[in-house]
Amino acid sequence: MNQHRNVLPALVVWLGLGFLLGLAEWPYQLLSELGFVLQQRLWLQAQAPPLLPAALVFSAAAATLCLAWGPLARGRGGGITPVLALQQGAEETATLDRLDLRTQLCRLPLMVLTHLAGFSVGVESPSAALGAALLLAFRQRWPAVRAWASLPIPLVAAIGGGAGLGAAFRSPLLGAAYAIEELSREKGISLVTPTILLAGSGTLVVSSLGQPARLVGLEFGPFCSEAWLWAVMLTVLGALLGSLFVRVLIPLAGWLAGRLRAYRLPAVLAVACVLAVLAWLSGGLSLNDGSISLAAALQGEGGGSMATLLWRFLASLISIAAAAPGGLMHDTMTLGSLLASPLTFLSVDARGQLAAVGSVALFAAANRTPLFSALFVFTLQGDPQLLPLLLLVSAVSGALAERIRGLTWNEAQAQSPSFNPSKIAGP
Repeated sequence: MNQHRNVLPALVVWLGLGFLLGLAEWPYQLLSELGFVLQQRLWLQAQAPPLLPAALVFSAAAATLCLAWGPLARGRGGGITPVLALQQGAEETATLDRLDLRTQLCRLPLMVLTHLAGFSVGVESPSAALGAALLLAFRQRWPAVRAWASLPIPLVAAIGGGAGLGAAFRSPLLGAAYAIEELSREKGISLVTPTILLAGSGTLVVSSLGQPARLVGLEFGPFCSEAWLWAVMLTVLGALLGSLFVRVLIPLAGWLAGRLRAYRLPAVLAVACVLAVLAWLSGGLSLNDGSISLAAALQGEGGGSMATLLWRFLASLISIAAAAPGGLMHDTMTLGSLLASPLTFLSVDARGQLAAVGSVALFAAANRTPLFSALFVFTLQGDPQLLPLLLLVSAVSGALAERIRGLTWNEAQAQSPSFNPSKIAGP
């Protein structure tokens, strides 16, 4: 009886904080929805030449970079680097200063401009950072609360990060997998249970906006026999392209940081111009996190051509390297799904299945999170018969990429100050 009385208050605390976390995610999701609405109306449904949309991309991108590399420098980047640094034993006072609610407030105006400009970044990392910051703020304010009093700070940050992502995508299991594979040194029940409780209650109040790639009721049936050879080829190709993505991104980020530091205005204008040109060349499909292309591809429809893959690849590298406030998870999924775009001679079901295979392969190779990668694509596509294959593809792709990728993007940021978005350059 006493044990139940001790557990009940902690349960109430975790569930109550989950509701608050779900409500706190709303601004990010509304901004994400704004980006997709602009992309649809100004680019994909526009009849006139895209001069005005291109001008909007250019202006908003330039404004984002001026603020992100100036007065709002605290808010640039995805935001989970401090969570990872805590797991590696970083000095807590300085690290927690970069993982507080002030940083999230700095990120909010940057995200407004990010979605106006259509930077090729997603809300996954900002959502995780928001969850970590919110939970740490409550722990700092009420350190004696039984729910977290005995938990070390790195574990609290990982719980909040996993719950933030899980609530944002209405999948507590996805949040727990993210916390286990990416965010935490500890892997036991002390991590999983609070993460699922927070994310679970958060999903009850979180918005469904900003997720056009979340599909419902897809049932392709057993994997098509005609697609097995293509699945093997896409797994290998996805592993190579995911490794290349990170291999190029890390040095590009360091080089671009130096240019933005030394030649701020010319570099800002050059980056904004390139993003506007890529948006024009892709007809708007290089913009945002790629959910519009990804949703179509996962259904077996056209998410874009191989040329779109090239434009998105370049836009993604530039957006992330410039430390736009967002992450690369959704975008690597989109890039992988586009690998199946030339296979128009296959059935719609086969194309949808292969788009998921390519998506998981590239995502797992770039991020070194095989379980999380497979579950994320499964969460978006929703066909249960495909999950075992996605888990297999993710494991194989991750193993193939291990020898050629080197560090992941998150590892590079956490291990080297030169790649830390909070330290690449000052205001």
